[in-house]
Amino acid sequence: MNRVAVIGDRDSVMGFRALGMESMEATSRTDILACLERVVGEGYAVVFITEPAAALVMDKIAELRPLRLPAVVPIPSTHGSLGIGMEQVKETVKKAVGIDILGFDS
Repeated sequence: MNRVAVIGDRDSVMGFRALGMESMEATSRTDILACLERVVGEGYAVVFITEPAAALVMDKIAELRPLRLPAVVPIPSTHGSLGIGMEQVKETVKKAVGIDILGFDS
C-alpha cells in the first residue's frame, strides 16, 4: 500500500493522522527538509505539505518535482491559503496544454 504523509504545523497536520496519514510536525526550514528527506528515503507516494511550510522549501520541492515519487502537493494550512498550491496546479495545466485554461491571475 502506498504511504501518504502530511508536513506542516501541528494544528494543520494533526487531523490527517485520523485518516491514516503520517503526520509530521515541522515549521522550520531545517525540520521541513529533514521530513522531506525522510519521505523520499522511505518511498512515500504522496506528501501533502502546508503552504507556509512549502514556502520555506520551494527549492527542494522543485528538485523533487521530476521524480516519480513522491508527489508533493501544497495544501492550505489552518491559517488559510497562500495560493502556492493553486499556482502549481496552474503551472502544471499550462505546461500540459500550452496555455492557461484555468484563467487565474498570477
